[in-house]
Amino acid sequence: MSPHPLHSFFWPASIAVLGASPDLHRIRGRLLHQLRENGFPGRILPINPSYQDISGLPCFPSIGAVGGPVDLALIAIPAAGVAAAVEECAKAGVKNTLIISSGFAEEGGAAGGMQADLIAVTEKYGIRACGPNCEGYFNALGRVATTFSPTVETQEDPNAVYVSPKRIGVIAQSGGIGFALFNRGKAAGLAFSYVISTGNEADLGMADFLDYMIEDEHTSAVMLFCEAVRNGPKFVAALEKARRLGKPVIAIKVGRSAAGTRATASHTASLSGAYTAYRAVFERYGVIEAEDPDEAVAIAGVMLSCPLPKGRRVGIVTVSGGGGAWTSDTMTAHGLTVPELSPAEQARLRPLMPSYGASGNPVDVTAQGTNTGPAMMTAMEHLAESDEIDMLLIVSSLASTTRASLDAARIEAVAAKCGKPMTVWTYTLPSEFGRTAASGCGLFLHSDLRACGLAFGKLAEYAEGLKRALPEPFDPVPARLEPGLPRIVPEFQAKQALAAWLPAGALEPLAGSPTEAADAAAALGFPVVLKVQSADLPHKTEAGGVRLNLTDRESVSAAYTAMLADVARHKPDAKIDGVLVQKMAPKGHELVIGMVNDPTFGPILMVGYGGTTVELFGDVVHAPAPIDEAEAERMIRALKSAPLLTGFRGAAPIDLAPAARLIAALSRAALTLRDQVAEFELNPVILHADGSGLTVADALLTLKA
Repeated sequence: MSPHPLHSFFWPASIAVLGASPDLHRIRGRLLHQLRENGFPGRILPINPSYQDISGLPCFPSIGAVGGPVDLALIAIPAAGVAAAVEECAKAGVKNTLIISSGFAEEGGAAGGMQADLIAVTEKYGIRACGPNCEGYFNALGRVATTFSPTVETQEDPNAVYVSPKRIGVIAQSGGIGFALFNRGKAAGLAFSYVISTGNEADLGMADFLDYMIEDEHTSAVMLFCEAVRNGPKFVAALEKARRLGKPVIAIKVGRSAAGTRATASHTASLSGAYTAYRAVFERYGVIEAEDPDEAVAIAGVMLSCPLPKGRRVGIVTVSGGGGAWTSDTMTAHGLTVPELSPAEQARLRPLMPSYGASGNPVDVTAQGTNTGPAMMTAMEHLAESDEIDMLLIVSSLASTTRASLDAARIEAVAAKCGKPMTVWTYTLPSEFGRTAASGCGLFLHSDLRACGLAFGKLAEYAEGLKRALPEPFDPVPARLEPGLPRIVPEFQAKQALAAWLPAGALEPLAGSPTEAADAAAALGFPVVLKVQSADLPHKTEAGGVRLNLTDRESVSAAYTAMLADVARHKPDAKIDGVLVQKMAPKGHELVIGMVNDPTFGPILMVGYGGTTVELFGDVVHAPAPIDEAEAERMIRALKSAPLLTGFRGAAPIDLAPAARLIAALSRAALTLRDQVAEFELNPVILHADGSGLTVADALLTLKA
């Protein structure tokens, strides 16, 4: 297998430092210094015409004067000279550049032109560039520190005890935060492969580095600090690869925009902000979200140190009754269960504890007596063998600086035999001795109980997600809508545009007079609904443009005339295309099915409960297209209101298959029309309570500008 294209970027045999300086107070000086201090094993080439040598290293006047291959050039010179420097590197045969320099597109205005010049050079010569405006990277195994971050000022401690031999990589669009995650994770006993800051991503971006780390044999999981993905398809391809290979991806997404801050034509758009698309993509491919750095480290700790669980049942061994109860509440709050053990299991455990202990789960061996440590270990061994639990949590105090109630040999033997996730929560602040003891046992140590519950919950969720098959791929043949449609397409034309993907009978007649409306109603069968059709009236109800439950020709004719009069008073200048005549749907439950064409990830489908009240309750779920019928049904069942559809309080359950087929078909429509359609919404879609199917009661389609 050929090496990844970025192998020489992360594992360079030679590094040139353009603008190198002996001054440690300048970034150019720090770069050279930290590269040497971390023991880079390759060739270091300072480039600066002002010096003959720097700290004993021969200094070259230009990159062209090196006269040999260079894998990586570090550039920290003023922004105005960067594009020319990269071009000079390309002509000298340099494969990769890492641009620390700031003052590009992040400043706006004319500085953006310098970034455009840089991009033009990379495209012309094929040289790769990370940055500009980045903080470099650290390859822990290769001792490559191409950064000025103080978190890697010196070589790693060779005697450090890590919770697992597995390593995690960090990719951050903020250099400071990326190295902060490294700093916090290392303090918690995590081992790292790479930490990289991507900066402005003029060339190489988060998706490129994610693809590299997913394929990298040294990296078992990846942590992302994400502001905005710049290449959606490449990013999604890397996530799909990570899921296929079983490599967890943990993401902190910042810059979440409020969904309803802009005027929108549909409920779907107001409930589908920019972050919604990220969350939908993350859920599809099993990306594990964290809210802050401590959560991310806690999740990474269990992902690196634990096998995947077979279920959500947690067994708790504790020396504190209060700590056990508190832990039980926290596990339950994060979607896990703490089942009471069977009488047989409890009988096996009771001899291990005093009479005032508890064997039901949590198993409280109490803190009394000198036998606490062995009793805890024995109880742990019993629980590990039980088929009544899937995950193990030890609750103890690790404050002592001389002893810990953890036996490394016994814990390692149990972990190897049972194959169940195990972790430990200390209800006191841990000493360095206690933390090292836990890491030495292969247990990630939590001092934050909420983060402990969250991490175990995310582990179970990740395991379940990997078992679900991804939707069948769909490769659409692009289609074109009929020309001349308004930007906001009203119901009659919207249904015509989507006709190939709608159920039979979804298209209704359009009337241009009271008589035409009455004739159409008689042909459909009473009762009927009348709806005014106008691109100027996306919300017909508010304009008085809807009449319901009309039972004969006379009421249809009268309603037609009165409705148009109401609309004229509401919006005199509205252009009326006609009046849609629709058969009144049977009683049922209202859903919203919509799509927003996200600029990064493409069509994102939304399913919501409540029709016109969907914004009030916000009971919605999202998923990226394509969606097959199995996933569509999962989306419906994920709604908070789903019990109303599946037999709430003895009601007959409603057949969800017609709605699932419609959602799946609309996801294909969204992909087929993605070049033209910005969003669409079917609202409401009425699921008939009598099981006779569904009615698409309204539709709205918005074209791209």
